[in-house]
Amino acid sequence: MRLWWPTMPTRERPAAGRTHVPSAATNDPKSALGPNGAGGPEGATDTPTDRHAEILGAALELFATIGYRATTMAQIGDRIGIRGPSLYKHVASKHEMLVEIMVGMMSELLRRQRAALDAGGDVRERLERITAVHVQYHAEHRYEAFVGHREIDNLEERERGRILDLRREYESNFRELVEEGRECDVFHTSSDRWSSYAILDMGIGVSAWFNPAGSVSPDELAATYAELALRMLETT
Repeated sequence: MRLWWPTMPTRERPAAGRTHVPSAATNDPKSALGPNGAGGPEGATDTPTDRHAEILGAALELFATIGYRATTMAQIGDRIGIRGPSLYKHVASKHEMLVEIMVGMMSELLRRQRAALDAGGDVRERLERITAVHVQYHAEHRYEAFVGHREIDNLEERERGRILDLRREYESNFRELVEEGRECDVFHTSSDRWSSYAILDMGIGVSAWFNPAGSVSPDELAATYAELALRMLETT
């Protein structure tokens, strides 16, 4: 049984900015282009780290928009002006890039969640805080979120198990807070597990429809969703 359910993102690009994916400098494919939007020549002054970031950013966008299996190394190279075979100077394989994106996503989610828990407070405050960072992440990193949730079956078994272990840790932190609140008679639910899944799915769904050019900012949306999660659990 899957822990989370992927949903199709809208086609609008996320707002430009840095991504947490290891070595990936930006989600914006234009960052990989030279002056006037033209692809830079191979062997330009980019450092290996810069080039790896460009490749990973191009792969992320293609994995999110057309799917991992449909994406070819040639298409990734075309996005940044590198011939397909030359990509292998910087990355070992398409699968390696998928692993890097998915591990980066889960590592960043857990980092934010742990920071929110470490801030302390009562059970209500802690659940509100980890729900907010969960939702905000999915609004700010829509492509990473979609690839991370949808493409797990394309991982090799060892890497798939690694991601599932990270997911279980992430979900269990929600469930433990729900259980704690229920035992303190702060929350009311017939299932700690299903309640934690409901909160997770609220955030995941944001990556499907959130428009960074819209009238609501990620932090405003996160605060609203956190309030909704608390109301759901506090209803008697």
